[in-house]
Amino acid sequence: MSELSSSSKYVIVGAGIHGLSTAWHLAKELKASGQGSGSDIVVIDKTAVGAGASGIACGVIRNNYYQPAMRELMAHSVSIWDSDPEAFSFHPVGYMQISHEGMREDVTTIYEQQKAIGYSSTFIEGAAESDAYMKGIFHDWQAKGITSVLHEHKGGYANNMASLKGLLAKAEAEGVQVRSGVEVQELETNGGAVTAVVTNVGTIACEHVVVAVGPWVQKFWAMLDLPTVTPVKGSDGVIHERPTWTYWALQEGTLGVDPGYLVDNDGNMPPVIHIDTDAPLLDDGGELVTEGPWGIYYKPDFSFGGIQGGYVPFIVDKEASEVAVDPYGPASPDFVVGDDFYRAWTSALAHCQKRFEGKSGLIKEEPSGGIGSFTPDSFPVFDQFSENAYFIADSNHGYKMMGVGALVAKELLGDTQALLEPFRYSRYAEGKLHPVSNSPYPWS
Repeated sequence: MSELSSSSKYVIVGAGIHGLSTAWHLAKELKASGQGSGSDIVVIDKTAVGAGASGIACGVIRNNYYQPAMRELMAHSVSIWDSDPEAFSFHPVGYMQISHEGMREDVTTIYEQQKAIGYSSTFIEGAAESDAYMKGIFHDWQAKGITSVLHEHKGGYANNMASLKGLLAKAEAEGVQVRSGVEVQELETNGGAVTAVVTNVGTIACEHVVVAVGPWVQKFWAMLDLPTVTPVKGSDGVIHERPTWTYWALQEGTLGVDPGYLVDNDGNMPPVIHIDTDAPLLDDGGELVTEGPWGIYYKPDFSFGGIQGGYVPFIVDKEASEVAVDPYGPASPDFVVGDDFYRAWTSALAHCQKRFEGKSGLIKEEPSGGIGSFTPDSFPVFDQFSENAYFIADSNHGYKMMGVGALVAKELLGDTQALLEPFRYSRYAEGKLHPVSNSPYPWS
């Protein structure tokens, strides 16, 4: 590996899905416009490619959003995944949102707007109709309380590390430098702009900085003395002060069966399954797990072998400044899933399909999980601060949003992107908030 450059026009911090996608697309934009090349870009990561949230992502790619701006942005991102499925290890099997009556109106809206933007999906309404549709896919489907099914024919899932390696190869082929083991210690500023990135192995003078660090965003936010509390104007016109960053613990795991255990009635790999229901959830012994609305998602996992998915996340009950992001993911002593998750998730699998009954003992008990850094409204912030520091703060929507890098690349060259306008930080003060659905998930 060559030495770290002492200067670079563009410094991108974070070698996850956003950092690598931005680097690849920016290199292509520079070349196409005659304004430079990939050699003008360096990506740095304190650990390695995929060492953060992108590397442990479940890998679901979907457009199931109640918010029009998110839906349009995700349609764009799915098109990037579709552009090279092999390189991105993308399996375009589709995605299913299976819901109870309390969500039917929301899901109807999603379907209508998917239709309006030409995003292919099928919508089924009614308890009997929904049950019949699901039994047409899985003969052993048995979930209760379902009154609608939204079947997206695009989307699917990707292998996290394989897709990152595909992006890395594309970026490096354009001449981008990607350096691991480079930890940012300070952002030097002069006259309101970042002039250099100070790291543990040297200082990099720069003209632009892109912060794409996932759950570590708060650290870089603090380096530029940006506010820890954000005034948010509600629909009633009243200003509410909210923490700029809140951490949620993510609950995901893997059932140790052959991935082919999830085949559909025709012996094929099925769509990703996401169910939200208000039916009581019971465990293998018939004991109540929860009687309130709950939701899970699941899919085959061919990387480690099994059926992988997750359950509703929960807020970390600490001030953001007190949350230890490191060590991250499975190495964390605090933010890994435990018995409560295993019981709820495996019970929910059995609630959905008879084939999972009595399988709770097959859960893989290696550490999994992580935390996400969420904005005041749980939706992304894509914006520039301190004149030349661009933040990709994905609010844990990140992995599926590969297309954001293509849009950010254009904005770095002065071409404002309409798809990113609804995600400016100014929306909080202006009260231009995204609509909220009835989903139990903070990102739906």
